[in-house]
Amino acid sequence: MSTSLATMIRLRAIQNKTRKLFQNMSDINYRLQFHHDLSPAGWHFGHGLFIENYWLHEVIGDDNQFTQNESSLFIPENCPKPSRGPKLPPLKELLIKAQNQQDNNDLLLMEMVPPLSDHPLFKDEYIENFIIQHYAQHYETIHMVLSQIEIKKDKGKYTPEHTLNPQTLKRDMSHIKQGEYTVGGTRPYSYDNELPDYKIHLDNCYIATTPVTNGEFLSFMQDDGYLRSELWSEQGWQWRTKNEIEHPEHWKFSKQNQWYAVNHLGPFDLLDNDFVSGLSHYEASAFANWAQARLPHEHEWETAARQELIKHTTDVWEWCNNTLFSYPGFTAFPYKEYSQPWFDNKHYVLKGASHITRPEIKRASFRNFYQAHQRHIFAGIRLVFE
Repeated sequence: MSTSLATMIRLRAIQNKTRKLFQNMSDINYRLQFHHDLSPAGWHFGHGLFIENYWLHEVIGDDNQFTQNESSLFIPENCPKPSRGPKLPPLKELLIKAQNQQDNNDLLLMEMVPPLSDHPLFKDEYIENFIIQHYAQHYETIHMVLSQIEIKKDKGKYTPEHTLNPQTLKRDMSHIKQGEYTVGGTRPYSYDNELPDYKIHLDNCYIATTPVTNGEFLSFMQDDGYLRSELWSEQGWQWRTKNEIEHPEHWKFSKQNQWYAVNHLGPFDLLDNDFVSGLSHYEASAFANWAQARLPHEHEWETAARQELIKHTTDVWEWCNNTLFSYPGFTAFPYKEYSQPWFDNKHYVLKGASHITRPEIKRASFRNFYQAHQRHIFAGIRLVFE
């Protein structure tokens, strides 16, 4: 049975949108590494195509003609981030190859017949959705690279029209009642770390209805939040002082002594009521301590989202206070390396989505995860009050 038209439209859309990000990019920016935690933008593009070919041809079709010469570059374990850029093919060459191979793959999916269509990975269009979501995740990561390019280019000459003002912390909150709730996802859309769904118990708590704003975070900064060690964990304080962190990743201070920010489109005004982003888990935790609150456990966040107790859940990723762990009955699928290596007590969960996140991964059960020091991501804060 061939892939449904609706799924093919979604696949075609993310393929096209990803290619479009590179239409006007220079070959230099395509292959340079602009941040130590990020691969070059071009690697993410080539890796997405490689993964599509890997599952559709090498795994399902037992044919490695599209992958055998590329596994040394596009399988992350085989090539360290600093080595990836120089090994990339010319951008124009990759764009043409991607267009041709994606066209052929789309025809394959629309014209499937047995025995190919009988492969278990095609059940409920699992592998098609896996590929779509994989592209969606790297689409957002490419925007992180594009933001870093603009941050590096910026020389502080931008003059914002709006002056960012400090705000008193709002304590608008919703009550999560003590009780039993269900968390987790469902097949075929959910990743293995979202499965199986299961019952959890929550105690009474109050969760902020909206994330922390730029103005509220400026109040933390003006109250010496970055200079008061008592607000920080020991590791967080060491990280802050070693790296001389004094403001969110994307914030800049103009020559007119005004705050503004930089994203993939360049510099822009910071508005008081927009939600702060570009924060590490260390910064989010320090702010929560300053606010006499805490970060939510991911189960609290997911429950509040499902019950529509919170708003603006797709503006910034929101740090949780727990690291990634396996759910009871977890089974690695479709391969063990997707989630299992990250159950290391070092990767903290983020819930929600950012303004860049594609719809394919906007769901309450989705679990993003990064290490505590990482802040090149579009991550902010939502507070919980006891």
